[in-house]
Amino acid sequence: MRAALIAASLALTLITGISTMAQADTTETRNKAVIAQAFEAWRNGTGGPYDLLAEDARWTITGNSLAAKTYPSREAFLSEVIRPFNARMSQPLSPRVHHLYADGDTVVALFDASGTARDGQPYVNTYAWFLRLRDERIVEAHAFFDALAFDDFWRRVTPATK
Repeated sequence: MRAALIAASLALTLITGISTMAQADTTETRNKAVIAQAFEAWRNGTGGPYDLLAEDARWTITGNSLAAKTYPSREAFLSEVIRPFNARMSQPLSPRVHHLYADGDTVVALFDASGTARDGQPYVNTYAWFLRLRDERIVEAHAFFDALAFDDFWRRVTPATK
């Protein structure tokens, strides 16, 4: 009897574990696909990852760049970083994804991005973004990139005014 209970317990643990792994795999697969589609839209000029930001998304730029800090909302990040960045470009930034990794609700995007700044010089950088998703929306991000290249660009190029 005791052996049968142990066997049943082990079987239930195994089934539960497989179910949990399948659920995680489904979440990872879905989240990775959502991010892949967003990067493809960015590359094609029809959208991008910022379209996935939840209103209360927290975006942290890690390191010591001029933009390094945590932005507490979608609008704070867009108004303080993305719009001023784009206003410094004469040709939009275009990404080239090297790898997308998924673990649970987080997708890591390793990519290069390049474009032409308003001063005619190229802007090229390599990024690693750790994106936590909930219901196919980015709710938290940690971004890593070459701060020297970013800071040179940020200081050198004056944003266009409308």
